[in-house]
Amino acid sequence: MLFALIAVIMAAALILMPQEAFEASVRGLNIWLEIVFPSLLPFLIIAEMLIAFGVVKLLGVFLEPLMRPLFKVPGVGGFVWAMGLASGNPSGAKLTARLRDEGQLSRIEAERLVSFTSSSNPLFIFGAVSIGFFNNAKLGILLGLTHYAANIFVGLVMRFYGRNEEKKNLNRSKKDTSIFPIMTALKSMHRTRLNDQRPFGKILGDAVNSSIQTLLMIGGFIIIFSVINKLLFHLHITSFFASIFSSLFHTLHLPSTLSIPFISGLFEITLGSQLTSQAGGATLLTQAIIVSALLAFGGFSIQAQVASILAETDIRFKPFFLARLIHTFFAAILTLILWKPVYLRLSTSENTSITEFVFSMETQGLSSTIFSFFLNYGALITILSLAGYTLLLYIQYRKSI
Repeated sequence: MLFALIAVIMAAALILMPQEAFEASVRGLNIWLEIVFPSLLPFLIIAEMLIAFGVVKLLGVFLEPLMRPLFKVPGVGGFVWAMGLASGNPSGAKLTARLRDEGQLSRIEAERLVSFTSSSNPLFIFGAVSIGFFNNAKLGILLGLTHYAANIFVGLVMRFYGRNEEKKNLNRSKKDTSIFPIMTALKSMHRTRLNDQRPFGKILGDAVNSSIQTLLMIGGFIIIFSVINKLLFHLHITSFFASIFSSLFHTLHLPSTLSIPFISGLFEITLGSQLTSQAGGATLLTQAIIVSALLAFGGFSIQAQVASILAETDIRFKPFFLARLIHTFFAAILTLILWKPVYLRLSTSENTSITEFVFSMETQGLSSTIFSFFLNYGALITILSLAGYTLLLYIQYRKSI
């Protein structure tokens, strides 16, 4: 009854406010078309191929001594972690679900892994937030450091998750105890490749097919949550919840003007980060704390994407959501702790070699250059990719008849 009532209210809001809904849809579509699709597609395709060729299995053997003691996950989790850091949400969930389907992860290990491989990519943190919204390259260093450091803390906390259940289901097969790890790794890669009988063309086609289907699903979530966020604002529901959070913000010595950006960011982090950067009466420190918390939480839009991916497996969503709350807490606290030693020191230090290395004065940094490239050519890349995907589906259809 509750879900039916919410659906009726949203449908009525769409009818009463078509212009606002259309503008929000276009905004969400532009984000997906210009940034999300072209930036995620190469990572997802390459990841699928690396899994198929057994390279991930090889890396898992080498990373086992690191990932198992620290995070209680197999070595293949190191690959998922690295890809999640580089490409951002929801790549970690996609790859975790893929490895779970192949039996390389137990359910508890998969739930641990997906909890700390969910993060925003550097392009969004440095390009969109720090330079695009705040026009402050040094802030990106602080946000990136706190975001990824907090994710490590989440992984260390979640290693204790599911210990009792794991003991009950502990039934590991005997592992290769070769004294030559590189030979063990190569054997694992070779066995994985032999088990996959698909030719190279089929592997590439399946990788493109799976990746674009995932990105189409992500695009749908981005658009619908952009519309929901806009409608909630015009229905004054956002302001209602903001009034509740304003008292909490007052207790935490945060400006009440940040309450509406915070509520908006709970649904969609791009809009929340933008509104936070424009909030009046707030210091840069308080703005950084709110943005850091929103980046860690991910927004309901990203969480819905992850939930949709995990629903195809037996991986439970509840541990992931719990990890997002832990990540939010750690990220906000680390931003407060590292404000003076990191941001203020970078701002006042005469030696700016670190920032000059990351951000050149002429181009406003590598992230800004890449971000501008996607704004200019991202839509073209997306359209060409979708055209290739349509052609691939047509060829597969012709072969099937």
